Order: sequence, then C-alpha cells, then structure tokens
Amino acid sequence: MLKQSLNFKLLQKLSPQQIQLMKMIQLPTQAFEQRLKQELEENPALESGKENSDEYEDSNSEDDYDTTGNENIDTEDINIDEYLSDDEIPNYKTQANNYSADDDEKNIPYASGTSFTQHLKSQINTYRLTEEEEIISDFLIGSIDDSGYIRRDLIDILDDLAFTQNIFTTEEELERLLKIVQQLDPAGVGARNLKECLLIQLKRKKEKPSRTLAINILENSFDQFVKKHYSKLLQKYHIAEEELKEGIQQIEKLNPKPGGSFVGNNKIAQQIVPDFTIRIVEGELELTLNSRNAPELHISNEYNNLLKGYKDSKDKSKSQKDAVMFIKQKLDAAKWFIDAVKQRQQTLFLNMSAIIEHQKEYFLSGDERKLRPMILKDIADAINMDVSTVSRVANSKYVSTPYGTKLIKEYFSESMKNDEGEDVSTKEIKNILQTVIREESKKKPFTDDKLAAILKEKGYPIARRTIAKYREQLDIPVARLRKEM
Repeated sequence: MLKQSLNFKLLQKLSPQQIQLMKMIQLPTQAFEQRLKQELEENPALESGKENSDEYEDSNSEDDYDTTGNENIDTEDINIDEYLSDDEIPNYKTQANNYSADDDEKNIPYASGTSFTQHLKSQINTYRLTEEEEIISDFLIGSIDDSGYIRRDLIDILDDLAFTQNIFTTEEELERLLKIVQQLDPAGVGARNLKECLLIQLKRKKEKPSRTLAINILENSFDQFVKKHYSKLLQKYHIAEEELKEGIQQIEKLNPKPGGSFVGNNKIAQQIVPDFTIRIVEGELELTLNSRNAPELHISNEYNNLLKGYKDSKDKSKSQKDAVMFIKQKLDAAKWFIDAVKQRQQTLFLNMSAIIEHQKEYFLSGDERKLRPMILKDIADAINMDVSTVSRVANSKYVSTPYGTKLIKEYFSESMKNDEGEDVSTKEIKNILQTVIREESKKKPFTDDKLAAILKEKGYPIARRTIAKYREQLDIPVARLRKEM
C-alpha cells in the first residue's frame, strides 16, 4: 500500500552571482585583469575609464522582472527611470589609502628561439638514416619529456608507431635507434631512467680512474649508492675513502634532468604582481591595494541614450521592445560586475588589514621570531567572514613588504607551546630546525631523535614524530640521505 507524506526542507544555495563573486575574489591581480578584459569585450554596456557625462544610478533594489530575455515579458513593466539618472554614479574606489599608484605596465619580453624538440630534431637530421628510420627517430624524440626522459615502455611506442604511422618494426630496431637519439645533446637525453641518464653522461667523459669507478658503481651498486651505504661500497670495491669520494664527485657533477636547462631557458619567467603593498611610514604600517585591482568602470553613455529614446517614443514596436530587453540584460550584468569588483576590493582590503593587525610586530620589525601563530579561523572571526573566503584571499595573493614579496598564506601557521608555556608559531620552530640541520656535520648528520633533543634544549619540547613531520614539510631527507663523504 502506497503512503503519501509531505516533507519540508530548508536548503541554502549560492546564486550564480555569488559563485562568480567567490571566483573573482580568488583571482590574483593578473588573472583579474584578464577577467576584466573579457567582461569589457562581452558586455558593450560596460566601459572602463573615467566618465564625465551623466551616468546611471547604481540601484541596489531588487528587480521585479525576469532577466532571462524571455519574449513573453511585458516591457511596459520595466521601470526605465530606475536606470536613468542625472546624477553621476559615485566613485566606488575608496580614496583613503587603499590603492597604490602603480599603473606603469611592467611587461616581460617573450622568449624566442627553437623548442627543445626542434633542437633535438635538427641534430638527428645530421645522421644518415632511411626515411623509415627518420620517422621512428622523430617519434622517439617526440616522446621525450621536458626533463629529457622517455617515460614510456618501448613496446607501447611500437604499438603507437603501428597505429599512427603505419610502421611495423621490432623492439631491437627501436632500441638501436634509441641509442642514436641518446647520442644527441644535451648529454643524457633520451634516457629511460635516472641510472641510464647518468651512465650516458659518464661514458662521454674522458677516461680516468674515478670515472671508471663511478660507472662501475652505477652499473653494479646503484641501490647502495642511492641509499648512501658508503661503508658497503668501500668493502665491495676494496678502495680507500678518498677514492670513493672522487668517484662519487664524478656522479654528483652530472645533470639528473638534461632537458631542464634547455627548456628552462626558453620559458617565459613568471611575473609576480603584488596585490598589496605594506610600507612603514613614521613608525606606522600603511597598507595599499594595487590600483590594478580597482579599475574605473561605468555604464556606457550610449545605452543611456537608447533607453531615453525608448522612453520618449510614443509608438513602441516589437523590435524596439526586443532591443530594450537586450539593453536591460546588459545593464543588469554591468551593474552586477561593477558591484562585484567593489565587493572584491573591499574583501581583499578587509582581509589584509586583519592580517596586518594580527602580525603587526613582525611587519614592523621583519623578525620572523615575532610571527604570531595564526590560522584562517582567526582572521575569519576578526572580520566576521567565512573561513573559505579568507582561504581564497590567502592562497592566491601576494604582498610586497620592506622584507620582500611573499604569498600571504606564508604568514599563517599553527601554534605550539614552548617550555615556558608561551604560544609560538610552528614557522619559527621550522626555521630553527632548518638552521640546526644546515649547521650539522654532513659526515655524521643528526637523527630525528637527536634533533628533538637539540630543540628541547632550545626550549621547544617536540616529539620525534613531529620533527619528522616538519622535516618532510621542509623537503629535508632523513639523516642517512644527508650524509656526505
């Protein structure tokens, strides 16, 4: 037997405009400029720059009509006067020290020249190869990544050659042509793993005892070398410690990413545009927002004239009504975008002001030991915003300070109590840990237990597992891998 029931649910959903606003807040300055450019291109009712003519009133009232452009909407219900005003729209850019005059464009020249793949293909053309061998060699070169490695199995490349080039060959033939590719510069290119890459480079060097030992170590004791089991290597090869040191130095001089140097020189350097600037003026902190985050926007004056013409017209044709509906949609979109830019600007400034207030001692001195523990919730509670909004600001925005330009999220850290019961930033502890490891003897590096004991002596009672966690976050290997000859 079927039963009917009635349930009430209360759901909270973000509108499309709210979602777009959240995305806009997350954008750094350069990405925001692209978003602004896109909006100006797509919406003819929106214009940039100062406007001296009469503007539209920035109405915040809710419209009582549909904005979908449906033809069934009666345009007589549209309040034209709501869009027309003789007053200039107030300039939403707050003038009280919240933007900096850094409008000068700082363009980075684009790199030019041949690509890494073209560089390799130009070399393979100097070899005498058949037409089929040239196609296979080019295919192998095309399989090389930016680091200079071929990460795919030869059997997979054989299948691709058959399907895409209609070339059927053997794995032995492919291996032979790969050896030719591996003769190209930079040395080590075309290797399938690190061991092969290092061996290719070593075999191009001049013959000497240390080179022979290095080749022998890589070919027969690669795992022991990687794990730095130097005592086992000394016993296996019956050599003195100085000889082993010379052999290892031969390997350490090699390039583990032969393609990296070439590709890196042809990439366009990433330009960091600070979203904020902090200055110290007469002992006080001054925060400014990059002026590129606060553009001058206004509604197109031509659309004002179009609406006036429609209002004064006695006979309103269907084409005129359709045009007014189009104009209305564009005006609504332009108004929303201007308001969204204003909200974005206010949100950024509010978040950064709270961060400065929380870390005032650090920004005044530059001493990282004065960085207070700070999590996203601390700032969210201070400005009465959601944690996700603070996260969007912190994870993608840069601030220029007297001590360098940094990502805002670098100022956030958890807290930990020292032996005096005071809350200290984990960032401070990580800095001390880095210093201790940097100053240790590389012949006998400190274990995690020893590091925990040293930090305890300095007033930071930290467990060994916490030391291991911080060490991994700092990308510092274990003691055995930090060991040197």
